[in-house]
Amino acid sequence: MSDLQHTLASSASLTGTSLHTGGKVTLTLHPAPVGTGRKFKRVDLPDEPVIHAHCANVRTVERATTLGEGNVKVQTVEHVLSALSGLGVDNAIIEMDANEPPIGDGSARPFVELIRKAGLVAQDAPRAPFVVHEPIFLESRSGSLMTIVPDDRFRVSCTNVGPDGRFTQFYSTEITPELYEKEIAPARTFVFYEDVKPLLDKGLIKGGSLENAVVVKGDSVLSKEPVRFPEEFARHKILDIVGDLALFGRPIRGHVIAVKPGHGPNTELAKILTKKQAQLHALVPPTVIPKGGSVLDINNVMQVLPHRYPFLMVDRVVEFEGENKCTGIKSVTINEPYFQGHFPGHPVMPGVLQLEAMAQVASIAFIRQQGGGTAKIGYFMSADSVKFRKPVLPGDTLFIYVEVTKSKRNIAKASGRCLVNGEVVSQAEMMFGFIES
Repeated sequence: MSDLQHTLASSASLTGTSLHTGGKVTLTLHPAPVGTGRKFKRVDLPDEPVIHAHCANVRTVERATTLGEGNVKVQTVEHVLSALSGLGVDNAIIEMDANEPPIGDGSARPFVELIRKAGLVAQDAPRAPFVVHEPIFLESRSGSLMTIVPDDRFRVSCTNVGPDGRFTQFYSTEITPELYEKEIAPARTFVFYEDVKPLLDKGLIKGGSLENAVVVKGDSVLSKEPVRFPEEFARHKILDIVGDLALFGRPIRGHVIAVKPGHGPNTELAKILTKKQAQLHALVPPTVIPKGGSVLDINNVMQVLPHRYPFLMVDRVVEFEGENKCTGIKSVTINEPYFQGHFPGHPVMPGVLQLEAMAQVASIAFIRQQGGGTAKIGYFMSADSVKFRKPVLPGDTLFIYVEVTKSKRNIAKASGRCLVNGEVVSQAEMMFGFIES
């Protein structure tokens, strides 16, 4: 898939019947400028309100994904979003004269054909994919399992499990425009026969028929045509996953592994990804430099500590609080020498060096507590309750918070925490012995 954003080359329309409301609707796809994302426009309502296709706007997830802003909503958005995402359309306006897209044949193929009719055009701006660096796991109360692990492509592996284990199917594929169009888009929606009446009683699937859905009755499949794939149900679940994760709003580089997925877990995973992205791009909090020598730049730090490159783990001290608390900063870059040998291709700051960073800040706090004077060197005596909670990656800023909890002559105890974007990545309880240098 190209590294540039894409939109449609022209507008194209599709008219049909919606699945749940059973009404007639015309859907038109329009080009959109860079950075627009995908947005729904209700031209049947006054002022033609627009709803951003984002997980923050998810309202309900029963048998379909419904979005809303204020009193305006659009429902069953997953198939058209899946087609746009699967074919690499980053920016588009989805115009409708009702609140639900046409269902077509129950797959995403009609929308793929519509996108092909409109054509695609590259835009003068790069895509900003979300690269999965660590496993993300979600388990729902209904037993759905959703995991994303690192991968250099976007892949989805899905296990569909029906009632009593019926029609358990597995399918796995990379998601590229070519593979999506051929292997995923044609897979149709399906429903188990025993669920039909309860859905009708709720006012849903008014437009459902064997022309736009596969009905499973017992161990038999009722359909206007034969199954399109041996794993058609698992493939359709992947179709839904791609559509629901499109609500994250950016391409994903990672491998999604799903067991018994549904619109609820899918959209919840999109929200988790949104939170992760916000954490990664959160601005480092502005440092308020207090007066009176309470901040040490790198030259001041080197006057206190004997450590030098490549083992000096403190770039700056930004705050002293009282007599026993100290906050230091370490900016982690890809140029750190340990990245050459510590997980090449997947650089992670060694936990032992995070511990060393805490020890160096603790040494600064203790020496200051003692009034400075003769230079001292701190030696580790013990480290207890050491925990490494999250990986630290190049580009992270490590905030090192240390409190000297006990000191007697040249012995000191301290507790330390390292944080990145406000989340604890490591912590420890430490004991030191200090000697004069």
